[in-house]
Amino acid sequence: MYRERASMLPHVVAWRSEVEPGDAPKRVLPDGCLDIIWQSGRVFVAGPDTVAQSPGRAPVGTRFFALRFGSGTGPGVLGLPASELTDRQVPLDALWPAPDVRRLAEAAEPLAALEAVAAARWRSPDRAMVALAEAARAGEAVGAFADRAGLSARHLQRRSIATFGYPPKTLHRIFRLQRAVALARDGESFGRVAADAGYADQAHLSREVRALTGVPLSSLVIPPV
Repeated sequence: MYRERASMLPHVVAWRSEVEPGDAPKRVLPDGCLDIIWQSGRVFVAGPDTVAQSPGRAPVGTRFFALRFGSGTGPGVLGLPASELTDRQVPLDALWPAPDVRRLAEAAEPLAALEAVAAARWRSPDRAMVALAEAARAGEAVGAFADRAGLSARHLQRRSIATFGYPPKTLHRIFRLQRAVALARDGESFGRVAADAGYADQAHLSREVRALTGVPLSSLVIPPV
């Protein structure tokens, strides 16, 4: 069982999940976000992924409550650059005072507790980086965005790595992958997916999907439960 909703915080999604009998392990695709996750009383941060992750199957009944921080909002809450968490899972008490994390771990309503703590630590995100995320989702070329935003390539690269955990071209690739998977799950032919998502051709689509997820697009068409 998986459910999500918009958080009270901008650019943040609140989600919850419980492992049920018969659930198969899910491939977690990179999405340009980082998450703070409560898992059966343990709290950790899942940093921004550059490739898909295949976590092992948790025991039946395992519960997850989490906040997913999009558009570069996570670093302000956590108090460190996203680049320090790229492709990593880190216990939250390695980043925050242990007593604060213990209160989260013991909360009767973990999702409400996570939102309250995140709200208390909230810092307004870098508006240029929010715009970069929007541009990447829309498929705007990185160079075109840099010109429009008045940022040098080097400056844009540095701020993107600190905000998202990777350079703007990687962010662009990840959001293009997200568009492709969504279109394929909506029933579009793979040739049409390639054109609509912004790939040069279907072969380019195939190479990129395998590079970022380790499997062909056909394996990703069935949406996660």
